[in-house]
Amino acid sequence: QVRFVESGGDLVQPGGSLRLSCTASGTIISIYDMGWYRQAPGKQRELAAYIARDGITYYISSVMGRFTISRDNAENMVYLQMNRLIADDTALYYCKPNNNYYQHYWGQGTQVTVSS
Repeated sequence: QVRFVESGGDLVQPGGSLRLSCTASGTIISIYDMGWYRQAPGKQRELAAYIARDGITYYISSVMGRFTISRDNAENMVYLQMNRLIADDTALYYCKPNNNYYQHYWGQGTQVTVSS
């Protein structure tokens, strides 16, 4: 069974940093374009950052310059480094392949709360 497991979420003060991690079981991440998605309370889920198999990255405008997505295919991991966090970054964060096959797949996610 294929699973993508997120970790690293926490309660952090505004301006702080967190690094989220994502690992896969039952598959290898290197074959996928991978995305970090997030869902804030009362809002629709959105793709926050994306990294293609060739390393090309994409970010939504609200996180550009603050978030960095990366991948370590040898370790079967994808990361999201989040700096200068703001209250609007509070959300449940998910990672999964960015393709139609996994469009209905959602793991447990990891909670990020930005609050003083």
